[in-house]
Amino acid sequence: MSGWLGGAGDHVALEFGGRRVRYDELARLVAGAVLPAGDGPIGCRDGDHPVDTVVTVLAALDRSRPVLVGGDAHDLGRLAAEAPAGTELALATSGSTAIDGRPRIVVRTAASWLESVAPLARLAGLGADDRIGITGPLTATMHLFALLHALAIGATATDEVATATALHATPTRLTRLLGGAHVPRTAIVAGGVLPGAVRAQAAARGVRLVEYYGAAELSFVLAARHGSGPAALEPFPGVEVDLRPAEAGLELWARSPFLALGVIGGRFRRDDAGFATVGDLVERTADGGIRVLGRGDTAIVTAGATVLAEDVEAHLAGLPGVRDAAVVGEPHALLGERVVAVLDLEPGTSLAEVVDAARGLLGPVELPRRWFPGPIPRTGSGKPARGVLREEILAGRRGAGHPEPVAGAPR
Repeated sequence: MSGWLGGAGDHVALEFGGRRVRYDELARLVAGAVLPAGDGPIGCRDGDHPVDTVVTVLAALDRSRPVLVGGDAHDLGRLAAEAPAGTELALATSGSTAIDGRPRIVVRTAASWLESVAPLARLAGLGADDRIGITGPLTATMHLFALLHALAIGATATDEVATATALHATPTRLTRLLGGAHVPRTAIVAGGVLPGAVRAQAAARGVRLVEYYGAAELSFVLAARHGSGPAALEPFPGVEVDLRPAEAGLELWARSPFLALGVIGGRFRRDDAGFATVGDLVERTADGGIRVLGRGDTAIVTAGATVLAEDVEAHLAGLPGVRDAAVVGEPHALLGERVVAVLDLEPGTSLAEVVDAARGLLGPVELPRRWFPGPIPRTGSGKPARGVLREEILAGRRGAGHPEPVAGAPR
C-alpha cells in the first residue's frame, strides 16, 4: 500500500470511535475502495470518519490519484487546475500565508513524508508495539502525518488517548492531558512554543518529550528530545538549515527531502539552491542550539520595538491559573500597534491577579496594554486564530477589555 502499511496482518492498525481495523482488513478496504471516476484529484471532507479518510487517502495514492484532505468542492477544483506535476498529497490548511481568503493548499509527494518516517521513529523511540494517540482532526497536517506515520511503522493509531503509549499533541493539548489521570510515556509535541512549566510538569510525571518544529510546507525542520529544561533544537536528521538576516531578526530557511512541492493560494518562498522558508524567526541559544521565536508576520511593532506574539504567549501560558493565552496587535495612534492579550483562565482565577503576575515577568514593551478573558479560537492545526481574535476585539465583540497602562510608557 504505497509503503504506508507496515504492520502484521492480524495486528490492529486503527481504533477510532470504537471502530477497530486490523492491518489485513485495512489492506482489503483500500484495495476494494470505490473512487470517483476519472483520473482527477479526490477529496476527503472534514467530518469523515478517520478510518474512511485513511482508506481514501491510501487508495488514491495506490492508484496515482492526487488526494485532498480538508477543503471543499471549490478547493478540489483549485487543486485540479493548479497542482504541479508530481502532486500526490494535498492538504487544505489555514494560516497567515493565505492570500485570497481561501485555505492554502499545500501540495507534496508521498515520498516527502515517507522519508521522514524512520528518522522520527528513531528520535521518539517508537515501534510496532506502540499505541499512538491522535489528538486532533486529520484535516490538520500534523495529525494526518501522525496517523500515517503510525501505520508505516506498524503501530496502532487510536483516538483512545487513555490507552496510548505515545501521542502527538500541540502544547495546549498536552497541557490539558497532563492534568488528567493518564499520560503516555512519550509525547511528540509541535505547533507552538512549549512553556517551561509544561516541560517541568511532563518531567515530573515521567513523560519523555520529543519536541519538533516544522510547518505544513516544510515538514520537519528542527527537533530535540529533552527533559524539563529549555529546548535547544537542532536540525532534524536529513535537514540543512540556514539562518538569514531579515527585517525582524534571523529567518529560518531549510533544505531537505521533506519539503512540499508548493502552495496553492499562498506564499512559499524557495531559492535557487533549494532552501525554503515560511518566515519563522529564530535565535541561537547559548549552547549553540536554535530557539524558534515565531512567525515573522505575527510580529507586533509597538513604540518602535518588535514584539513576537508567540514569545509573549509562552510566558503568559506559564502563569498560574492560565489555561491558554493568545496575543495580537491592535492599531494605536501613538504606538503604531499595542499588545493585547486574551486569556482563558481556570475557574476562580482573577484576571487582575494574572495581570499583576505578568508585570513581574514581562518588560514594558512586551506587557499587553489591554486584557480580555474568554475562550480562544484556534485553527485546525491548534494554533491561535489571531485574525479572528483581532477582528472580534476591533469590532467590540470582546467587550471593553481590562486597561492596564504601563507606568512610564507612552499611552
